[in-house]
Amino acid sequence: MRIERMAENLTNVTMVSMFTEEVNSMQLPVSQDKIDLWLTGGGLIQDIMPDLSPDQREFLMTGMTPLEWTNMFGDDDEI
Repeated sequence: MRIERMAENLTNVTMVSMFTEEVNSMQLPVSQDKIDLWLTGGGLIQDIMPDLSPDQREFLMTGMTPLEWTNMFGDDDEI
């Protein structure tokens, strides 16, 4: 994981997807302090970063983008 502070509450995170091994980046509206708190076991991701979408939190946990998720598991609308 590579974390780059872009602004006070904007962070660019680059990760390798756990599933596809692709290198992905996402700009997230969160401070690096909150990411660091989560990484060091300071609480549940949804409690520390409630303003992030489920897709954004999934990216932080797995490095997987929404498109990769859809390609791997299908679209919820397909059910």
